[in-house]
Amino acid sequence: MTTVTDHKPPGITADEKATLQGFLDYLRDAIAAKAEGVPEPQVRTPGVPSGTNLLGLIKHLTAVERFYFLGEEVRSWPATFHPTADETAEAVLAGYRAAVADANAVIDACDDLTQPPPGARKPASMRWLLTHLIEETGRHAGHADILREQLDGTTGR
Repeated sequence: MTTVTDHKPPGITADEKATLQGFLDYLRDAIAAKAEGVPEPQVRTPGVPSGTNLLGLIKHLTAVERFYFLGEEVRSWPATFHPTADETAEAVLAGYRAAVADANAVIDACDDLTQPPPGARKPASMRWLLTHLIEETGRHAGHADILREQLDGTTGR
């Protein structure tokens, strides 16, 4: 059994925006770490009857980040959970990291958490979006924890 290194959440004295973004980044790092280094085909092997797999979770969260922070359309949410045969783990993880970097640029430019980001597909405040992404990423990070432990016994963030 392997344990991966836990990353630290944001400090308790940060302001609201830094706290929200810090917890989101903490969870983003945690879920990406769960898929790193997992060989094919295990990275896309379903761990439950629904077909949920590590690579699919990363692909889905990439679409979530791009939809909410960058205003990109999603034609089929269920399809975002299913990487194609030609999508490698490295490419999907790189795409996730790029989406996170792009989303963080939008978050960094936001001076008022009560306003939606420019180009948002939903008229939700940045505060709502950050809170929702913490919930969404945290939920799927928990799924990834279980899937990774089932695959090779690795635990921790």
